[in-house]
Amino acid sequence: MASRRISSLVSRSLPLLSRGGKQTYVGRGIYRYSTAAALEDPIKPPVTVQYDKLLINGQFVDAASGKTFPTLDPRTGEVIAHVAEGDAEDINRAVAAARKAFDEGPWPKMTAYERQRILLRFADLVEKHNDEIAALESWDSGKPFEQSAQVEIPMFVRLFRYYAGWADKIHGLTIQADGPHHVQTLHEPIGVAGQIIPWNFPLVMFGWKVGPALACGNTVVLKTAEQTPLSALLVSKLLHEAGLPDGVLNIVSGFGPTAGAALCRHMDVDKIAFTGSTETGKIVLESSAKSNLKPVTLELGGNHLLLFVRMLMWTKLLSWHTLLYFSIRTYVHEKVYDEFIEKAKARALKRVVGDPFKAGIEQGPQIDAEQFEKILKYIRSGKESGATLETGGDRFGTKGYYIQPTVFSNVKDDMLIAMDEIFGPVQTVLKFKDLGEVIQRANNTRYGLAAGVFTQNLDTANTLMRALRVGTVWINCFDTFDATIPFGGYKMSGIGREKENTVSRITCK
Repeated sequence: MASRRISSLVSRSLPLLSRGGKQTYVGRGIYRYSTAAALEDPIKPPVTVQYDKLLINGQFVDAASGKTFPTLDPRTGEVIAHVAEGDAEDINRAVAAARKAFDEGPWPKMTAYERQRILLRFADLVEKHNDEIAALESWDSGKPFEQSAQVEIPMFVRLFRYYAGWADKIHGLTIQADGPHHVQTLHEPIGVAGQIIPWNFPLVMFGWKVGPALACGNTVVLKTAEQTPLSALLVSKLLHEAGLPDGVLNIVSGFGPTAGAALCRHMDVDKIAFTGSTETGKIVLESSAKSNLKPVTLELGGNHLLLFVRMLMWTKLLSWHTLLYFSIRTYVHEKVYDEFIEKAKARALKRVVGDPFKAGIEQGPQIDAEQFEKILKYIRSGKESGATLETGGDRFGTKGYYIQPTVFSNVKDDMLIAMDEIFGPVQTVLKFKDLGEVIQRANNTRYGLAAGVFTQNLDTANTLMRALRVGTVWINCFDTFDATIPFGGYKMSGIGREKENTVSRITCK
């Protein structure tokens, strides 16, 4: 595959010290968080919850059972709102509405230009309500408001404008064939698309899945993550305000074993797209196969890989707040290993943890108590298996689901903290000697989602971008996303690609 060259996306500099609690000086200009320090009282979000019901056939309705479930503020564990809890009966209602809208409604019969105009109007409305949507997203998910408002909502808008632009540019082909035959191919909407999105990037995943499905003339039944159901309901209201016909987009909030399973098994759903864990992805694939053999796209787990051949690119990486947002398996050449550990530790200790609505915050709370405890369990495993805890390793403060940025050195490939996807602010640092060795070790994993390579040697970059068995390789950049760039993994990181059926190799200037 040819490489794609895009400019790197670098976040603006942020304050160095946390405002969320006391720190203790431990020498050499490095501070350690005090785990006894309580975070300040949470800031009241500048938004109210307007939509907490299911969206079926253009109307916000209660669940058939009348049940609701709480969605929680991860800063405190307190209830934000009680949301309608959909189950199999609600999925049946939503699929029936989507099927009728596809078979009888105007959406797939519209000209592509008309669909494009609706999607563009929607993007304009989201842009107009940027801060309101961002506040709801941060309140429900715990991610920094600045990240939601300045990065993710603009990305969401860009995604819908991009897909809107594709709506009237999807062309078929005429093909030369032996004999007196005229052969032509058509690209047609598949029908009712069932979609299941995760809690980590609710709106971005909404954009990745709903955007292309609508642009092509499909109808959608979307199941939101039970941890973060609110933002999808808000933007769906704007989508109808932009002119989307009733029944084209239906949203069911609920749980995987009930609503999610019913969607995957449904005989009137023509395609499933799922983002989530590998274990749940297996269940989705099995359920889809046992029903009507519907095709499935899976974007699953992946322990992101970072590979440093030299230290020269470290200062560039320091400016990216995503460094410790997820677990990162980091291979560092032995010649620069000790220097890297010191810099990684210093950066983690300066990382600003606290209320996501406070200016300058780099890391908010984990999504819920279950994920919080899971991360702490992995940290304990790292300690017990013999890795060196350089910094962090405990909760931050006494309230909410905050975890200290954590760095482990002297990590071995067979440790759980290196093999598994922790999905939390934990960096594991491993040492290597040469490229042949590190390629073999890096590929010796059940995952293959994404990797970042930092080097100034063009031959090294070219070797690694082809040798690493992952769907995306970032060269001298990390976590660079764009509406035009596909995303998906090898092996147990999934099947297919979001946005495009190719493999990404990205070089940043």
